[in-house]
Amino acid sequence: QVQLAESGGGSVQPGGSLRLSCAASGTNINMFGISAYYTAWFRQAPGKEREGIAAIARDDATTYLDSLKGRITITRNNHLNTLYLQLDNLKPEDTATYYCASDPKRPTPPLLQSGYRFWGQGAQVTVSS
Repeated sequence: QVQLAESGGGSVQPGGSLRLSCAASGTNINMFGISAYYTAWFRQAPGKEREGIAAIARDDATTYLDSLKGRITITRNNHLNTLYLQLDNLKPEDTATYYCASDPKRPTPPLLQSGYRFWGQGAQVTVSS
């Protein structure tokens, strides 16, 4: 129904920036567009559990993990059916696989992993000097 594909990952030095993209496709996306979905970014660092870091609702309301506020920004381009995550002032502890996720129903709370049905394959971000 919905396919998600992340891109934009890579290696960056501490203090650098990256912008991740998540292209949404599929029958339901073609019919209703990404704006009909609740979408979010999660990440999983080596040896740690996956955590939700940013979400954007259908009404464009955003939610961020408190510890990352000010360094990350989630946005969405409805015409391109693409979700973005801007990562700034990156630190080595930001090294992780980053995943985008979506669901037609509102996850409560917005960063609840089990609230999202559709997931991308992940994009690796490595922060190292």
